[in-house]
Parts: sequence; structure tokens; C-alpha cells
Amino acid sequence: MQKIKVMTIFGTRPEAVKMAPLIKELKSHEEFETAVCVTAQHRDMLDQVLAQFEIVPDHDLNIMKPRQELLEITTSALIGLSDIFKKSAPDIVLVHGDTTTTFVASLAAFYNKISIGHVEAGLRTFIKYFPYPEEINRKLTGCLADIHFAPTALNRDNLIKEGIKSEDIYVTGNTVIDSIKSTVDKNYRFENAAMAAVDFSKRIIAVTAHRRENFGEPLENICRALGRIAERYEDVEIVYAVHRNPLVSETAHRILDGHTRVLLVEPLGPRDMHNFLDRCYLVLTDSGGLQEEAPALGKPMLVMRNETERPEAVAAGTVKIVGTDENVIFQKACALLDNNVLYSSMANAVNPYGDGMASERIALALLYKYGFRPDPPKQFLSGLE
Repeated sequence: MQKIKVMTIFGTRPEAVKMAPLIKELKSHEEFETAVCVTAQHRDMLDQVLAQFEIVPDHDLNIMKPRQELLEITTSALIGLSDIFKKSAPDIVLVHGDTTTTFVASLAAFYNKISIGHVEAGLRTFIKYFPYPEEINRKLTGCLADIHFAPTALNRDNLIKEGIKSEDIYVTGNTVIDSIKSTVDKNYRFENAAMAAVDFSKRIIAVTAHRRENFGEPLENICRALGRIAERYEDVEIVYAVHRNPLVSETAHRILDGHTRVLLVEPLGPRDMHNFLDRCYLVLTDSGGLQEEAPALGKPMLVMRNETERPEAVAAGTVKIVGTDENVIFQKACALLDNNVLYSSMANAVNPYGDGMASERIALALLYKYGFRPDPPKQFLSGLE
């Protein structure tokens, strides 16, 4: 039997969290010959995930540099990946989501006439610079991909409107839900020492904020709002997992260091982060992936952006978009902290992003495409269709 040579490629922590269950699933099928390639666009945070999921890359470009620019990431990854493709000649590469690694890996595969499968395909804000550079990364990847694994029916519809053939799209759910199934544990003990000391008998607000379009004044507004929330409620503590990008960490520490009931911690590994989300009371973020993770764990979320490529949770009622105005963030957070009915309505909303079977659907779709099974997998239904 001639196996399907599949190479998964990623470079950042969020990609690794979402690709880890897919790598495990592919390895469970004898029809696949699997290889893992990382660009290490984010070195330290990526290594956290690789270690926790016991993933040993077959290829590691290790491209990260201090204060790296997008152009440096693009050119280094493009050359390095092209060299790897020439030597290993995979049948198909699987890329994830919307990072610069995702787009560059797709472009390098195209130049080498290698098929491309796009995991987490079809997310759109339809605004060029929001989020930046992710919106263009995922659109360009969509143009290059041969198979599109869309998490939701809405993502599928976005792709069809852009001219993608429906037979090349599979609605799978999001692989992050697969990941959460293996990481959340009611008896979990945090590896991060600061997290191990958090008093979860209080109402803990989980925070991440690191988007490029929020650098500068928007991030300062976010940090000032966090300080005001912590000052107002004695039974509330804010735990902010601060990204290592100096433009983020310097702002967060300048405004929030020493602030009452605000704890700034290092970026968390996937198990620490997922269990933190499971135990917290409320989530404030500008992240993309957390918009999928929090609803899966029944946590209300305020998204500190002006748009989202994940409107399903907004429609379901578990996520609200609040922008980056200091007063609006403060008011919306206070509303959830003061109003139990409002809080419960968001906490008990439908999770539209998956059932923990996305990786299996992707593997079965690949087996179908390459003639190893007669039928495609059943597609994921979120309950919002």
C-alpha cells in the first residue's frame, strides 16, 4: 500500500494547540506517512506546546529573531520551507488558520506543486487590516488551498462566495475543541507557580491582549480599564497572561505593575491555559482562538476588538464585541459582574465550534480524497444552522 505523505506545518503556540490533536489522529491511521515541520515563528511559546503534547518536529526552521518584522518571517520561512519540500516531497501539506507561517507554507507548497489542505478555513472579517495580518493571510491561503476544512457552516458559506467549489470544502468543527477534551481536568494542578497561587474562590477574570492592531493607545486603554475593574470589586481578581512581544509586555507592566488585585503572568502552556479558562469567571481578550475555547467551557467573553472573524459565538450569545474604548470595556465588564441574569444567559449559551471530532473528520476526508474510503465524513452541525 502506498501511503499518503502528509506534512503538518505551523509556527506559533495557537497553531500548535490546534494541530496537536490532528497530528495524533493522522498517526493513528496506517494509510498516512506523517511528518511535522515547525518554522518556530514564536520559539518559546511554541516549545511549551510541543513539550506538553509530546510532539517532536521532523523539521525545525527556528526562524525567530528579536523584534522580528513580518517581512523577515516571510522571507526566512519561504526559503526554508521550499528547501524542505524539495527534499521530502510530501503529497499534501496541512496548514492552520491565519498566521504568516500559514500563508508562506501555502505559497512555498504552491511553488513546488504540492497539494495544500487548509485547517480552520473560511474565517473572515472582510476588513483588510483587521485583524492584521491575519485577514489577508487566511484569504491568500484560501486562494492557494486545494482542500478546505471549515470549522462551521458559516465558514463554508464564506468560501463558496469566494468561488471555492463545495466539493472541496468539509465542515469539521474546530480542532481546538478536540484539544480541550484532552487538557481540561477538574483535579488539574497548574505548572505555572503564579497560577498555582491564584485563589479561585474569588471571581477571576482571565485576560489576554496582544493583537498588532491594538498596539499603542488601544492596548493602553485596555490596561487602564482592567485597573479600574480590579479597583471596583474586592471579590474580583484579574489574571493577565502577557504576551512576550515587548510592545505588549512593556505596556502591560508600565500600567498595571503593582496594581491592586491584578496579576501579570508569563504566557501559559496549553494545559495551564485551558484549565485556567475552565476555572475563571469571565474572559476578556482580543485573541481569536480564545473565542472558541471560552464558549466550549461555558465562560462569558468580552472581545476587545471592533470586529471578529468568529461571529458564531456572538450569534449564540456567549461572546460580546466591546472594542478598545476604556469606558466601554469597564462598563460591559461591570454589567456582567453586577447582573447574574445577564451572566447566566451568556454562560449557558450554545457552543457553536465543535464536538471534539474535528481531527477525525479531517483524517477521514483525506482518506476519501485519496481513494482510501468510499464516502466523505459526515459534516459537523453546530445547532445554529
